[in-house]
Amino acid sequence: MIKWITNIFSIAKKEVSTEDMKKFLIVGLGNIGAEYANTRHNIGFKVLDYLAKKESLSFETVKFGALAEYKFKGKTMLLLKPNTYMNLSGKAVKFWMDKEKISLENILIITDDLNLSFGTIRIRSKGSDGGHNGLKNTTLVLNTQEYARFRFGISDEFKKGKQVDYVLGEWDEAEKEKLPERLELASEIIKSFGSAGLENTMTSFNGK
Repeated sequence: MIKWITNIFSIAKKEVSTEDMKKFLIVGLGNIGAEYANTRHNIGFKVLDYLAKKESLSFETVKFGALAEYKFKGKTMLLLKPNTYMNLSGKAVKFWMDKEKISLENILIITDDLNLSFGTIRIRSKGSDGGHNGLKNTTLVLNTQEYARFRFGISDEFKKGKQVDYVLGEWDEAEKEKLPERLELASEIIKSFGSAGLENTMTSFNGK
């Protein structure tokens, strides 16, 4: 009898674990507020907004952010836009990781990158923060650099001493024209991460 009960609990635990592995946390980094909505630094928010609009998803205001649930090929992807401002992004990431029991390998952080030309995609399984305050805080809170990140190039076309103005500035006309195609590609990357895994996603999309 005891052995039978133990087996039942083991099976239940395995089923919960399997369900947890089907859940992903996709975090787009940015700053809240209308004044930041169309800035280069908010590309993480913009990518998630694009996917949500395309798939008719709605964001709900929740603790530490806005959240939308996206189901694709049997997987559940939680799209999170932290409301903690960039410098405290890790607080929102950790809270939703713990609350939804999402493992580290099922997390993808979307961020802007000054070191890449506009629209260039770079997906990595780990790495340094590269001077990005959102990644810096996430690494600090999670106590590891080993989480997937999707860097979206915004280039470094600014004069000396004007980095902050550039990053918090809005897209120029040439960038606005090219942005929709890049956002479409970004939405495909998110789908691939959840359905095909990180390694396949890096192989398929890096350099595009």
